Amino acid sequence: MRRVQFIELHEQPWFPLSLRHEITDALEFGLNLLKAYAPMAPLVQSVLDSTRSRSIVDMCSGGGGRWLDLSRRLHPDAQPFHILLTDKYPNLRAFQNVRAASENHIAFYPDSVDAMKVPGELQGFRTMFTSFHHFPPEGARAILQNAVDAGQSIGIFEITRRAPSTIALMFPWALILFVFTPLIRPFRWSRLLWTYLVPIIPLVLLFDGVVSCLRTYRPEEMYEIIKKLSGIEYRWEVGEYSKASRQAPITYLIGYPQAHVT
Repeated sequence: MRRVQFIELHEQPWFPLSLRHEITDALEFGLNLLKAYAPMAPLVQSVLDSTRSRSIVDMCSGGGGRWLDLSRRLHPDAQPFHILLTDKYPNLRAFQNVRAASENHIAFYPDSVDAMKVPGELQGFRTMFTSFHHFPPEGARAILQNAVDAGQSIGIFEITRRAPSTIALMFPWALILFVFTPLIRPFRWSRLLWTYLVPIIPLVLLFDGVVSCLRTYRPEEMYEIIKKLSGIEYRWEVGEYSKASRQAPITYLIGYPQAHVT
């Protein structure tokens, strides 16, 4: 199955910002409900330990809620980790809720951040969850090259896959919204309107979910992107991880400067 560079509706500039935030809230709720990225905590921990980094800069954070679970699975020695959420279209209300729920252990950057041109003052292990596939190959390479140019470590994690079995899961994924939408916090009447009366949120999530699968890079394609990078020597690791035999594997890419290896 060849990769298809098609559009996802909620990431388009013309898509209403309020609805985009509803989409990212619903997406974060689903990922947290399933604890989808929990298996990646040991890998994130190993990068932080290897590079002796205490800061994480999460890019394309969406609703940011995945870090509430992930942060609890990390084990700082003495000094706690500093986690900063960023996004090109920051969902400030969601970010504020995450900050409050984390008791201010998770912070956010209020201005727009382009993952291909991260501001120089944002230093730390860069992470991207379920968002790298949004970018065409040249954009994906620009994200990695920007990290290399800044001498920052980076981790890419994708739960979507270009496989019929994963694409099929997008349908029940959209349907569960009709059950769990009243539980999404903060509660909003508009979310009920756009889920039950005019089901824009489930339909957009279904469409974008299928497109996400079709756009997701396979490990060998990530290697091809890495080969075109220039700059200082980096240690790269690309693969697929599954904690259980029946669990869909998570594709990951991590890289950090050789000089940071302990």
